Amino acid sequence: MHRYRSHTCGELRATDVDTDVRLSGWLHNRRNLGGILFIDLRDHYGLIQLVVRPDSPANEQLGHITKETVVRVDGKVVARGAENVNPELPTGDIEVEVSAVEVLGAADPLPFTVFPEDGVNEERRLEYRFLDLRRERMHRNIMLRSAVISAIRHKMTSLGFNEMATPILSATSPEGARDFLVPSRLHAGRFYALPQAPQQFKQLLMIAGFDRYFQIAPCFRDEDARADRSPGEFYQLDVEMSFVEQEDVFQVIEKVMTELFEEFGNGRHVTSPFPRIPFREAMLKYGSDKPDLRARLELVDVSHVFADSGFKAFAGKHVRALPVHDTADQPRKFFDGMGEFAVQQGAQGLAWIRIGEGNKLTGPIAKFLTEEDTEKLVAEVDGKPGTAVFFGAGEFDEVSKIMGAVRVEAARRAGQFEDNVFRFCWIVDFPMFERNEDTGQIEFSHNPFSMPQGGLEALRTKDPLDILAWQYDIVCNGTELSSGAIRNHEPEVMYEAFRIAGYAKEDVEREFGGMLRAFHFGAPPHGGIAPGVDRIVMLLADEPNIRETIAFPLNGNAQDLLMGAPSEIEEARLKELHLSVYKGPAKPTPYKPTK
Repeated sequence: MHRYRSHTCGELRATDVDTDVRLSGWLHNRRNLGGILFIDLRDHYGLIQLVVRPDSPANEQLGHITKETVVRVDGKVVARGAENVNPELPTGDIEVEVSAVEVLGAADPLPFTVFPEDGVNEERRLEYRFLDLRRERMHRNIMLRSAVISAIRHKMTSLGFNEMATPILSATSPEGARDFLVPSRLHAGRFYALPQAPQQFKQLLMIAGFDRYFQIAPCFRDEDARADRSPGEFYQLDVEMSFVEQEDVFQVIEKVMTELFEEFGNGRHVTSPFPRIPFREAMLKYGSDKPDLRARLELVDVSHVFADSGFKAFAGKHVRALPVHDTADQPRKFFDGMGEFAVQQGAQGLAWIRIGEGNKLTGPIAKFLTEEDTEKLVAEVDGKPGTAVFFGAGEFDEVSKIMGAVRVEAARRAGQFEDNVFRFCWIVDFPMFERNEDTGQIEFSHNPFSMPQGGLEALRTKDPLDILAWQYDIVCNGTELSSGAIRNHEPEVMYEAFRIAGYAKEDVEREFGGMLRAFHFGAPPHGGIAPGVDRIVMLLADEPNIRETIAFPLNGNAQDLLMGAPSEIEEARLKELHLSVYKGPAKPTPYKPTK
């Protein structure tokens, strides 16, 4: 018999009764019933119940060792009595009567319990992540991640894509986020950068003639943490294709995402095909460029209704209305609750009305609206008796942010929200440029390597703020999974686009010399995208925080509490790297997260 096990803990069934077995695993739980020990033994594959009789040589030892101790046990498989069968456990028809035990790995007293899963703060969980990963939910999430990545690789290769690796040590790139820098020992005062994305390299692969590339690519960005973004390191399905237009990219990714979410979504429906929503339309209708389409409500621009209205509070402002139909039975606390929610989002309050029979309005602002205002408003929102209308007024971006959140929350509270479904969409026609509110300068709004719609002529003849790009996002249930674009592959287009964004020709040649050289030697039209693996798994696992799907994430302050990173470096090593350390207060540099 094998030194450690003849079977795994999840393998044995009723057909194995009377078999002598050897098992190894962690002591998951223990119950003492009149001197008879019932022990749950756990390994990667499952859980099995052990029975230790009072006369067994193993009884004394197993009765006192700490939970999570690793043990090897010998015994015989026996059938459980009918009254003791556990139908929720794959091994629930049998148990193992233990005759011998050996401790393989002793456990100290635990900082928190693995079974049952007790409440413990995230910092403690990350400090003892190896224990946290033993919990059933975390173990399931990490195995889901492994299965998803395996499925992605299979689907991409079956579609004719080739997996290739790109460099980790490279040059810094102004892609919108801060780089992680690596000092060079051999070249004093110079630095490598960890890639924010393999953007330039995957484009160079297309220029080199490889046609269809993919990679499960590690990316590194020195950004602050959010629930849907882990600081430091993340992984994406990096994709690039030659001789394609936007729709060609969409067809491939829709197929992969639909199959992936159907396979791992536990029966949740995937809506397909994915609708294409222009960026400006998304901002008007949903208040966001990553709309949650499970909310069956849309915003309506009613600024013109109030432009000449007697209601001074809305006059001259951008006004967005949210009609919520079939609210006749909603109590006053529904409206009060929505007002409180809006305040939490940064609003000063939330105006509302309710439409009754004969278009009679009730609500806090009803008395300020004339018959003409009422007629226009009811027509704009397609109002009918029982329709409630919430309003936000102010600057466009502020109103969009607040009313976008109100839209989703109102749908949830009014029963107009779809559960158990994955609703994807494409956001298209992004502006190529935007104006920096602080400096007033024109800058890239998305990926700087994108092809502008209209090409070089558009760059030379149009107002930069009117130029659209062949750029797109894929969104699922209000979470942006990825940005992508049809790339610019023409040197003159690249020079002109960067000139508009404030880069001199020599700056472009210095920063992107490798790619520019490649453009001069026969570059094919190409495009791609890079859906985030961490976010895909987060949605499939139905987890609210992305760190719950990563084996060893950094905490919200970008620290590895388990391994002690970042750490200080000894002076001799700093000298070898031609570095000195300044420990004064950090001076934050404003930056815009990359799209």
